[in-house]
Amino acid sequence: MENIKPKSMRDRAEATKNKIQELLDISCSGHDEEVIRAIEATIIEALLEERERCAVVAFKHCCAEDRDKAHKVADDIKRIRTALVTNLSSMR
Repeated sequence: MENIKPKSMRDRAEATKNKIQELLDISCSGHDEEVIRAIEATIIEALLEERERCAVVAFKHCCAEDRDKAHKVADDIKRIRTALVTNLSSMR
């Protein structure tokens, strides 16, 4: 089996920029980096929001004895999300 390297957010953002440029038949020369960063930030924010939404749904549907554990997991997710956003912001 072939070893396939997973795509990074950066790779996905760049591919999305290229697809948009091709579809619209435009060039963003001079603004490529800004467009890639905006797309990358949007992807990351969507993933974080979806993860939080899933945690809320799971919390609402768990039995009473699991709610405390779910609450702790949700708090951990929020803490990790904050750290991730901080780290990604510092990379800019």
